[in-house]
Amino acid sequence: MDDNDLLRYSRHILLEEFGIDGQARVSAAHALVIGVGGLGSPVVLYLAAAGVGRITLVDDDELDLTNLQRQVAHTTARVGMAKVESAAAAMRALNPDITIETHRLRADDELLARMVAATDVVIDCSDNFATRHAVNRACVTHGKPLVAGAAIRFDGQLSVYDTRDAASPCYACLFPPDADFEETRCAVLGVFAPVVGTIGTLQASEALKLLAGISPSLAGSLLMFDGRRTAFDTLRVARDPGCSVCGHRPNA
Repeated sequence: MDDNDLLRYSRHILLEEFGIDGQARVSAAHALVIGVGGLGSPVVLYLAAAGVGRITLVDDDELDLTNLQRQVAHTTARVGMAKVESAAAAMRALNPDITIETHRLRADDELLARMVAATDVVIDCSDNFATRHAVNRACVTHGKPLVAGAAIRFDGQLSVYDTRDAASPCYACLFPPDADFEETRCAVLGVFAPVVGTIGTLQASEALKLLAGISPSLAGSLLMFDGRRTAFDTLRVARDPGCSVCGHRPNA
């Protein structure tokens, strides 16, 4: 860590819980971000600003005008560009000293099996259950912590799924893949932009805490945000021993 790094990251280094050791861990870390839209925008900007040494972005979409109401990593001038490239441009403008990898691909099982194994933390900012379950399976298989968020209308939720802890549930413990959940998209029901920003910012916070070695995390808790009341509620959640994904891995 040189003098420029000490200056750039000084406000984190000044924190007793963070310090030089925490910054060194963050600078040496690799984060995988799935989705660089509304949730992913604050995630990638804060990870870049904090100096996460290597950040991999995965998203198969391109930017359109309707995204700009909430996807704050992007600009009007970049409409039509691949979202991963637009986000990478914003990140490099903020911090040119980090390594950014972009993949304009859908996050399927094959891609995730390859990428998740090589990362230190996975941040799921996707917008559909199929991708969320694929990401969760890969994280359980490779023993990687997962920071997952979601937002629709005025409501958001967030948790950390870290099956390295035998008591911590995985995403499928709370939302079984065979359950009949109604999948809703913001293109149909709308979404209040600051709710997306709130959940994405908290995802970045949880990811950076994991990388820097700051505890506790949200593992074992589900945080819910009501943007109408500007109120948070927290539920304690436990691992489901019958879970089809992690239930057969008591020591995962």
